[in-house]
Amino acid sequence: MLEISRTPRAERRLRGKDDSLDAARTARAALASERLALPRGGERREALRLLLVARRSAVDVRREALGQLRGVIVTAPDQLREELRRLSVGRLLERCSRLRRSSAMSADEIATRLVLRSLARRVQAATVEAAELERELLGHVRALAPALLDERGVGPIVAAQLIVAWSHRGRLRSEAAFARLAGVAPVPASSGKTTRHRLSRGGDRQLNRALHTVVLHRRQHDAATKDYIARRIAEGKTRRDAVRLLKRYLARHLYRLLQQQEPLMT
Repeated sequence: MLEISRTPRAERRLRGKDDSLDAARTARAALASERLALPRGGERREALRLLLVARRSAVDVRREALGQLRGVIVTAPDQLREELRRLSVGRLLERCSRLRRSSAMSADEIATRLVLRSLARRVQAATVEAAELERELLGHVRALAPALLDERGVGPIVAAQLIVAWSHRGRLRSEAAFARLAGVAPVPASSGKTTRHRLSRGGDRQLNRALHTVVLHRRQHDAATKDYIARRIAEGKTRRDAVRLLKRYLARHLYRLLQQQEPLMT
């Protein structure tokens, strides 16, 4: 089975849409095309996409519940508040998950303890769920593009997002198209005698976020990246411009790495 590009929206609006018309338009597009579109990435790529969606949801639940828990602690009775404020996150969740009620407590203290216990257990459950999904992601990444995991700052989450966006060899015509998709292609932003570029605010924002995560890691832990940014700043670039150039370089490098892979797209 081959994938045919979607017909233009203007043609569908002017000439109507039903099964027979769609079939005729698809046939004409296939005959007129010099090269048929390639099939999609396969089952593993779709598995990565679904796992990323589920993990993102679990992380969002954890973050929201943890913020709510800290908010409840601020309004908790004095003795309980002072006890919990000194604890690290891990010990805080463990302590709150074991809170108990008693008949000697006031109504508001009973409610506070119940809410803290519920939120702590929700955070713990979401943490376990996210970790389980990440392990599943890691297995698929190792099967599809294991070389990604050797790159500094690229973990299973970032690697999975890169694979999902890249999809398969032939989807994107060049590394420039990949950079445009990632929102890291330079966009002219000149005015008068000032000539400058900025990053695109379009494209796949999850892919952009993955590249940003890699850059943040390398800025802190990679000596070569630190030297590169310092050199660009010495040339008169701002730190933001240096990071923009670094993201563009990173997109080119990772695209070429993906193109060289022989993934099992099944």
